[in-house]
Amino acid sequence: MTVKGKLDADDTGIFLPHEHTFTDFTGAEKVVQPQYNRDTAFNFLLPYLIELKSNGVKTLAECTPSYIGRDVLLLKRLSEASGLNIITNTGYYAAVDFKYIPAHAYHENIDQLTSRWLKEWNMGIENTGIKPGFIKLGVGNAPLKPLEKKLIIAAARTHLKSGLKIAIHTGNGEAANEEVKLLELEGVNPAAMIWVHAQNDETGTYHLELARKGCWISLDGFSDDETTIVKYCRYIKSLKEAGFLNKILISHDDGFAVIANTGFEAFKKGVSYTSIFIRLKPALIQEGITAEDFDQITIINPQNAFKIEIYSSKR
Repeated sequence: MTVKGKLDADDTGIFLPHEHTFTDFTGAEKVVQPQYNRDTAFNFLLPYLIELKSNGVKTLAECTPSYIGRDVLLLKRLSEASGLNIITNTGYYAAVDFKYIPAHAYHENIDQLTSRWLKEWNMGIENTGIKPGFIKLGVGNAPLKPLEKKLIIAAARTHLKSGLKIAIHTGNGEAANEEVKLLELEGVNPAAMIWVHAQNDETGTYHLELARKGCWISLDGFSDDETTIVKYCRYIKSLKEAGFLNKILISHDDGFAVIANTGFEAFKKGVSYTSIFIRLKPALIQEGITAEDFDQITIINPQNAFKIEIYSSKR
């Protein structure tokens, strides 16, 4: 499900599963979002997306949740102008000490939160008619806090009534393991979960353990420094050798922060959303990862990871 409507899975092409356009780090309900003129934001970002499209990318998942800068009207306009398929989300981001959690999430119960997210799925986001294509959560390190657990259970119930996959920004491998157990208790197969920032598990131990259970291992935050290239090559080779090439996702986690009364500031220097193709792909080829393997990771895997389909534990 894209911001322009349904898309056949076979038409997603090269697919970046975790990127951002603009993110507002002010905090939930502290300011009226968006803190920018949409025409200004559109003109600023469009050249980056056109460059991305010229490098062969056809689809990206925009992972900015509500209360931290999600702007679905801007995303739709950018999608139409650039020709990119853009997917937005529902859900809440509880990482960073709950800075981006709205007040109602503290006192509403699991079913009330589920109803909020299902309303966006069934009726569209904020009266725009634009529907989310996945659920995006954020949590910190293990042990998970009660509010984080509540959000994960609400996401599980939302998945079982919508088929939207659950992408969870996760502090460490122990927290990812907790997430999987919570989903399983709710009757959700781990194949419905995308472990965002799996690169935080530097040993790779949980990569293999959770991939074995069916979880998607999303290596996000790729940058083109040599240390990162070596690390990502190691992760991908290890997963391939263990038979889990079909569970790997990779992305840059790139984008721009909204700076009030100033404009936009890049998360990283030289934002282009293309380092994976320019720097990582050649390094992987040198390490024995084939062009076909790379296509598996960047085309087929995200196509399957974001396919709207209910994954119950009975599956």
